[in-house]
Amino acid sequence: MSDETRPSRTAAVIPAAGRGVRLGPGAPKALRALNGTPMLIHAVRAMAASRSVSLVVVVAPPDEASAAEVKTLLADHALPERTDFVVVPGGETRQESVKLGLDALPPGIDVVLVHDAARPLVPVDTVDGVIEAVREGAPAVVPALPLADTVKQVEARTDGGPELVVATPERGRLRAVQTPQGFDRATLVRAHETVTDNVTDDASMVEQLGEPVVVVPGHEEAFKVTRPLDLVLAEAVLARRRANDGF
Repeated sequence: MSDETRPSRTAAVIPAAGRGVRLGPGAPKALRALNGTPMLIHAVRAMAASRSVSLVVVVAPPDEASAAEVKTLLADHALPERTDFVVVPGGETRQESVKLGLDALPPGIDVVLVHDAARPLVPVDTVDGVIEAVREGAPAVVPALPLADTVKQVEARTDGGPELVVATPERGRLRAVQTPQGFDRATLVRAHETVTDNVTDDASMVEQLGEPVVVVPGHEEAFKVTRPLDLVLAEAVLARRRANDGF
């Protein structure tokens, strides 16, 4: 089969090595329970819900004990049989962890998703929309939502004092970016080999290569669970899904 006729394969990389200190003391953020199930499992299931995703690589904390714990966790929860799962130890930063996840991908993967473990409730339609946009030729794709609030640029202070507003960006041109972010594999690999700055997301690395990044519609349920109130909201979303869909 030629490259032109061979169907593209998609893998998802989920960095799950963060401690999540803003959620308070306890288990690492990715292992906090939602409806009795760790957030990481919800995030893995969200990626595997897409029939386009044939492999999920979970990047665990760097120590071998944590990687073994994550492997056991995946083995103990029902996951789709059509999707393969791999666990690898991560690095000290998110960027290092994603790179280690990329290194674990086998040949034949053309599209790569990078998804936050702390976004456990992203709907499958959002995942499929990102994948479709990459397959249609975009080297990098991010799901995003328009902002509801006005945003102010300030002179940041570390002493807790009042901060001076220096600008008010035009809200209509701003978007709140979510995950999964999708990439042509070769482009993402090149970004991780080229960009050494510590960045907040992988799309920023592709931007630094001078490659285009396009936006597709995100979803309000793809929010990031960062603070205790987010856990309450996530539980409410799951309760509504159970009531409406039996999920």
